[in-house]
Amino acid sequence: MRHVRTLGATALATAAGLALIGTALIGTAQAAPERLYPPSALVLTLGQGDSPETARIVRAVTLSCAPTPGGTHPSPASACAELAASGGDLGALTVRSGDRPCTREWAPVTITGDGVWQGRRISWSETYGNACEQHARTASVAALAF
Repeated sequence: MRHVRTLGATALATAAGLALIGTALIGTAQAAPERLYPPSALVLTLGQGDSPETARIVRAVTLSCAPTPGGTHPSPASACAELAASGGDLGALTVRSGDRPCTREWAPVTITGDGVWQGRRISWSETYGNACEQHARTASVAALAF
């Protein structure tokens, strides 16, 4: 009889311990994030060609701005700050006329930006006559300097 009581007490203690561990695991699994945020992540590309569909991609970077700046972009914090100031409008960031003289050769370069800005889908592209023109109009824009 004594053996049955010890076995019963051991089984009860084991069950209580497992229940306690299970409760702790469930509590951890259901922990809510500290703050919800809309996603902001883009893929930026630079290609040789006169349209996004036909351009040969030369460089591509990722840019994530929420919850913190990151990605493969060389200056994610500056790029995210510029995008925040423009409301995610990449077109508003480009300089309409560069002060650098460029030749008039036609060797088109296309930059694209596709992704999500604060939960809203965005797709942007701009084609420049050549690399000199592209550099003159985007060199001062951190988001497009990659």
